[in-house]
Amino acid sequence: MHLLPLAIVQSLLLAGGQVFLKLALGKMEPFAWSWEFWRSALTNWQFALCGLCYGAGTLLWFYIIKHFPFSMAYPMVSLSYVLGMVAAIVVFREEVSPTQWLGVLLIMAGCYLIAK
Repeated sequence: MHLLPLAIVQSLLLAGGQVFLKLALGKMEPFAWSWEFWRSALTNWQFALCGLCYGAGTLLWFYIIKHFPFSMAYPMVSLSYVLGMVAAIVVFREEVSPTQWLGVLLIMAGCYLIAK
């Protein structure tokens, strides 16, 4: 299989983990070394999905760096920034400036050139 589709799936898992983490943190107790905080973390389904996304993304990352040159694989992680920007708009209703869109386009262009 080619690097780009695998990198996109891995980036989707990383961005998904970040989205679920942000959603989970919004429902958890403020951070403290207390039982209440850890109970709120361990009983939060978004926090669990965050861990599953990160776990699956890590396993896929193992495969990617075993089978592809690191100099090509590692920059592909930046696709998660692009997907994170999309999630910020869709899930969190954030506004994105033209400068931020330019940054996203530059990241995508760089990934294309590296994968080519």
